[in-house]
Amino acid sequence: MAAAPRERSPFLGLLPLPERNAVVQALRTETVGGLVLLAAAVIALVWANTPWSGAYEQIRDAHFGIPALGLDLSVEHWASDGLLTLFFLVAGIELKRELVVGELRTPATAALPVIAALCGMVVPAALYAVTASAGGGSLDGWAVPMATDIAFALAVLAVLSSHLPSALRAFLLTLAVVDDLGAILIIAIFFTGDLNFAALGGAVACLVLFYALQRFRVRGWWWYVPLGVVTWALMYNSGVHATVAGVAMGLILRTTRDEGETASPAERTSHRVHPFSAGVVVPLFALFAAGVGISGAALAEVFTRPESLGVVLGLVVGKTLGIFVGTYLAARFTRAQLNPELAWADVFALAVLAGIGFTVALLIGELAFPDPAMAERVKAAVLIGSLAAAGLAALLIRRRNGIYRRLYEEEERDEDHDGIPDIYQRTAASEH
Repeated sequence: MAAAPRERSPFLGLLPLPERNAVVQALRTETVGGLVLLAAAVIALVWANTPWSGAYEQIRDAHFGIPALGLDLSVEHWASDGLLTLFFLVAGIELKRELVVGELRTPATAALPVIAALCGMVVPAALYAVTASAGGGSLDGWAVPMATDIAFALAVLAVLSSHLPSALRAFLLTLAVVDDLGAILIIAIFFTGDLNFAALGGAVACLVLFYALQRFRVRGWWWYVPLGVVTWALMYNSGVHATVAGVAMGLILRTTRDEGETASPAERTSHRVHPFSAGVVVPLFALFAAGVGISGAALAEVFTRPESLGVVLGLVVGKTLGIFVGTYLAARFTRAQLNPELAWADVFALAVLAGIGFTVALLIGELAFPDPAMAERVKAAVLIGSLAAAGLAALLIRRRNGIYRRLYEEEERDEDHDGIPDIYQRTAASEH
């Protein structure tokens, strides 16, 4: 007699306990980092619009490094090309974790968030292209409104004192991870300059050595840190954006634990690097990337120039439509049942929140528009679009926060203080 098919858990239902614990740990760091990121962005905006803005520009544009190695960069570029590599290292680790043990490990569980994320990238890019073409503007910024900034989004939730259930937070995290992968591919393919094949070959050789060290279970930071720095320097000089080195190393790091290991190399690296990335790297990048002049004339230009208007519409309208419609159609196609405790209004609010596209959007904006005047307008558009998405999401989430709080408290309740939420023990008991 054939076994009965295993009943699938509802879409945005209770996460498996190991997945929930991993998500909670990752998002706790991102939330704290997001609050620091918000503070850094506010400082940059205020500083760039005061009588001391000249000092801001002087610090941002100051150069230092080792010219003989092709590494004489401005402070701003050290932040975006150097420090931000650690952010992409963490993104690579998180992507690897999702692919190996998370939501993306099987086609059945990956289909819905991947379709939603792809729609959330394609629709904003298309809306930007339509807006720019209609106004006779440049199509170069099509990729700017494609990526969600998970740290900024979580900071908004923290400011709201929201209690989103872990399934909603995990869905937002998965969307952001797939977004990051798309952004990485876009940066590598479309924003690569004249290739230096010798440097690129050296970078690839370093990555092969990195893989071999992992394969043969070689331990010790003194192997990996110097190798990582050399890989980054070679990647920078190759013409490929240097942050790609971070992603590649994150994807190579082993995610599964060997027998007797308490943590895998990816887990150990993430544990050490993630707090620094979220609390220092991304805020420093924001400090030197978000300092744009905001005047009445500058704000008017954001809504009258097709490129900047396309970015705003892409983030606020394109992201929302893409993710919500993509999720709804994918759920219908896969016959996924929405958690009865939630409504499609909750998915819509999450789609609006995903329109916050700060860090990666600013980075792609700098790469897409080398002209400083145009880059400033696009940066202002990213800030305005992200703030608009955050404000609208805040209104929608606050309306449902009572429901979220009840579900969150039920997930967290541990009356016997054994470290396992009671809801998981009740679920296990009912299955037996």
